[in-house]
Amino acid sequence: MTNPTVILKKNREKSLQRRHPWIFSGAIERVEGAASSGVTVRVVNHAGEFLASGAFSPDSNIRVRILSWDEHEAIDRLFFRTKIEQAIASRLSLGLLDAENTACRLVFAESDGLPGLIADRYNSQLVVQFLSAGADAWKSVIADELSEAMGLNDVYERSDVDVRQFEGLPQQSGVLLGKAPRDNLTILEGGLRFQVNLLEGHKTGFYLDQRFNRNKVRKLAKGAELLNCFAYTGGFSVTALAGGAEHVLSIESSPASVSLGKANLNENGFAGERYDWIQGDVFVEMRSLRDRARSFDMIILDPPKFAATRKQAESAARGYKDINLLAFKLLRSGGKLVTFSCSGGIGADLFQKIVAGAALDAGVEAQIIDRLTQGPDHPIALHYPESQYLKGLVIQKVR
Repeated sequence: MTNPTVILKKNREKSLQRRHPWIFSGAIERVEGAASSGVTVRVVNHAGEFLASGAFSPDSNIRVRILSWDEHEAIDRLFFRTKIEQAIASRLSLGLLDAENTACRLVFAESDGLPGLIADRYNSQLVVQFLSAGADAWKSVIADELSEAMGLNDVYERSDVDVRQFEGLPQQSGVLLGKAPRDNLTILEGGLRFQVNLLEGHKTGFYLDQRFNRNKVRKLAKGAELLNCFAYTGGFSVTALAGGAEHVLSIESSPASVSLGKANLNENGFAGERYDWIQGDVFVEMRSLRDRARSFDMIILDPPKFAATRKQAESAARGYKDINLLAFKLLRSGGKLVTFSCSGGIGADLFQKIVAGAALDAGVEAQIIDRLTQGPDHPIALHYPESQYLKGLVIQKVR
C-alpha cells in the first residue's frame, strides 16, 4: 500500500535539504491520500521528487516530523528497533549507566531520529513520553522494543504534558508493560542517593539533563554558603553539600518537592544544621532575603520554562532578568552565580544579554567562567538547533 504524499510549495524544501526534521503547515501545498494522525507520509518537492518520510500530524503547526531520508527505508517495527538500539548503544558507549549512576535518558526525540519520543531509565524501570502524533501511533511497538533492548519488564507512560494538545492528543499516563513504579524510587547519581517520584514528578520524575551540571556545582561548592532557587527535590542542594558546602538554603514552592528534598538530604547523611528549606515563591523569597541583607558565596538559579516559544520571549526575559538581578544583589564579591534557562524561546545569545543586563542594573562587574548545557544523554543534533534547549552560565562576581 502506498503511503499518502505531502507535496511542498515551490522552493520550500530548503530546510529539509539541510536535514531539519520539521515541516510546518505553511510549507505544504497539498496532501494526496488519507493522511490521518500519526500515519507515515512521503514528502516530495513541487516537482514530485522524494525528500523524506515522516509522521503526519493534522492538528499541529509542525505538520510532518521526519523519520527517514531514505526513500527505500520502511517505517515499521524494525525501523523503531534499530533506532532504539542505536540510541541505547550510544549511551552505553559513553559510560552513562554504571554502579554509581542508575538513571539516564535513553532516547531524546528528534536528536535520536525518533521525533516526539522520550525514554528514560530509572534503575530497572523505564518511563516514556509520547509527545507527537507519530510517536503515539507506534506506542505499543516502542514499549515492546524498549523493553526488549534493555532487558527490562516495566514500562510506564508519563504523557501527561501540555504539549500533546498541539498534536490533538489527550494527556495520558499509566502502565504500558509490567507493573507501575513504586512510590519514591531511589536512584544513584554520582554515588549519591535520590528519591524520585516517577508517577507525578516533574518531567519523568527527575531532571536527568542536569546531571553533569550538578557534578560541576559539586566541584565548585567547597566551603560555600549556598542558595539554591527553584530547588525542586534538592538535586543541586545534595551535590553541593557532597562537595563540601558549609550550608545550603533551598527555596521551592511545592510542598511535596520540599518534603522529598529534605528526605534526599537526610538519605545522604547530611545533618540538619547544614541545610534549611523555604517553601514559597522564589521571587518573593529572594526579595525578602535582599531586604534582610543576606548574602551568599554561591547561588543557583534553575527556574522552570518561562518561554516555550519565541513569541513568549519578551515576557520571559523580564522574569529571567528579575531573578538574576536579585541574585547579583545577594551574591558576595568573588561569589559564583550558576544560572540556567531551559526555555526554547530564549537562545544562548539572548540569555547572556539578559544576564548581562541584570548585572548592569545591579551595579556589579562579573565574568563568565564557564558555559553549561544538557548532558550527553540529551544530545544536540547538528541539523536541529532546537535540541539545545538548556543554557547555563557560571558567573563570578568581581565586585
